[in-house]
Amino acid sequence: MAADQVHDSSDVAFIDILRAVADVRGDASCIRGPGSTSLTWSQFIERVERASAALNALGLGCHRERSDLAHHESGQDHLALLMHNSPQCLELMCAALASRVAPVNVNHRYTADELVDTLNYAQATAVAVHSDYADVLLTALPRLSRVKVVIEVTDSGETAISSAHNYENLLSAHHQQVEPPRASGDDLYLVLTGGTTGRPRAVMWRNADAVIECFDAARAPQPVKRFLETLRPDLRTLPCAPLMHGAGQWMAMRTLLVGGSIVIPEHAEHFDAADTWKAIENHGATTVGIVGESFARPLLERLDSGDFDPHSLNVVLTGGAPLTSSTKARILEHLPTVLIVDGFGSSETGGQMSIVSSFGSATSGTFKPRPDRTAVLNERLDAVLRPGDDEIGWLGTTGRLPLGYLNDEYKTAQVFRTIDGVRYSAPGDHAKHLIDGSIEALGREAVCINTGGEKVFAEEVEEGVLRHQSIRDCVVVGVPSDVWGSEVVAVVSLNSDDLVAPTLADITSTMQHLARYKHPKALAVVDHIRRSPAGKADYPWARTIAMSHT
Repeated sequence: MAADQVHDSSDVAFIDILRAVADVRGDASCIRGPGSTSLTWSQFIERVERASAALNALGLGCHRERSDLAHHESGQDHLALLMHNSPQCLELMCAALASRVAPVNVNHRYTADELVDTLNYAQATAVAVHSDYADVLLTALPRLSRVKVVIEVTDSGETAISSAHNYENLLSAHHQQVEPPRASGDDLYLVLTGGTTGRPRAVMWRNADAVIECFDAARAPQPVKRFLETLRPDLRTLPCAPLMHGAGQWMAMRTLLVGGSIVIPEHAEHFDAADTWKAIENHGATTVGIVGESFARPLLERLDSGDFDPHSLNVVLTGGAPLTSSTKARILEHLPTVLIVDGFGSSETGGQMSIVSSFGSATSGTFKPRPDRTAVLNERLDAVLRPGDDEIGWLGTTGRLPLGYLNDEYKTAQVFRTIDGVRYSAPGDHAKHLIDGSIEALGREAVCINTGGEKVFAEEVEEGVLRHQSIRDCVVVGVPSDVWGSEVVAVVSLNSDDLVAPTLADITSTMQHLARYKHPKALAVVDHIRRSPAGKADYPWARTIAMSHT
């Protein structure tokens, strides 16, 4: 797709599809949980419309159209969502898009200083916050000069922040607008991503492009009536990943756009494996979304107990972090009729490729790309590699891509490249294009270890270490070495506190499928591997631990 043919201002907006779906689904279930909470589609869209009217009444909206802006600029107000998984989080996300306000996901584990840095960078003019995190926001507010509106979601009548608007009171005070703002496919959907790259950056998606590439609701632009012809009313999705991260948001938004229902566990402020299985049983969830090993292993431990019977489940979708073939096999031993869909993508690309595992055929690491969208670019990022090329390159994606990074023209130019007139996004994932057309994912640049002149990809080694039966979780990093430049170190936690830690020789005995230079040269055993709520490894922390053990 040519660089100047990517975006079309006539594309259907997300909210127009959602309104049409809600009209068709009516009294069918839309939100199931937490607990006994239940919203029909009619109730959900009414609350979205009331929230949208409230946002506009508070002066929030679009102030400059996309056509008047550079790719890395925004002309809209930005609503930061400092919230855990809940119906209200979904309502406000949709309401923002309905009112021409750009929603921004924010990590609710941030300290006040981190909030200040992140929200000022993201140019947040409004914040919606669960009362659980109000004290941190209150500390940050004096240093958030752009924030003019705070909306607090609270179980009690009183807000913890005196200047905040009580969310339920706002809904009661506003009704659907007679003439709501005409939403545009150009309006922004912002994904705040840190990944392994350090400081969070806001990836700027046109919401019409996100419908296709992130939410996977269609393969190409189409009129609203076509969306209504492909509804999935039987789809009941439980996103384990938090809605403050892209993985959780994308699964939830896709479910809404196909007319399904979203299941929310009892204690959704944090991941709990038992609560997840209970919710799957109680609400008949058909799809569960996880993020790699850090979600799969606790779920398997609970499943091993025999206390749960998730017979309704037919798809386990994992993305955002690797899931080993051995873990997939264990899941399929319990649930032999389930399909495990391993998706690969990033905030800067949307979905790129996937692989499906079923009982008796659990694989990982090699993916089937979309031929019209996913490619491997050479090291210099100036050519596309062909299948069978020996060179390790960069995973690239074309088609409907983000506009860029918010107010960061330099980083936008680094990641989004034009090759032979085609615009690609290449955020830093190493890959190899195999002779059969499949693509082997080798890991992110930030977790590539150069040891003795050889490149070692942390994710490949982590999968090898996790083959050892005593290892619960693992992060592999490189630490400085006088001999090798960097040496490979595995930071691991054990399946049980009373286990004797395996030796390095024990670990490497399960890794004979890897070249010896990829084997860890040291082992650091910890009680718990530190990860983000979305399951992403904290590599700087792991590197500190590794250096203290070597």
